[in-house]
Amino acid sequence: MANMLEIKLVKGLAGTRKDQIEVVKSLGLRKTNDVTTQPDNAATRGKIFKVSHLVEVTQR
Repeated sequence: MANMLEIKLVKGLAGTRKDQIEVVKSLGLRKTNDVTTQPDNAATRGKIFKVSHLVEVTQR
C-alpha cells in the first residue's frame, strides 16, 4: 500500500480566501477537527502547501 497522509483541519475557514476554502473542500474537510486520509503524492502535497496554516498533517 502506498504512503498515506492523515490531514486534520485545525482552524476554521472564516475569513480565509475563496481559493483556500476550495482546496480544503477538495481535501475532503468540512469542519474544524475533521480528519481525512489522502495518498502521499505531488497533488496532495501541493494542496497541503497552499493551506498549511489551516491543517495539521501526520504520516500514516
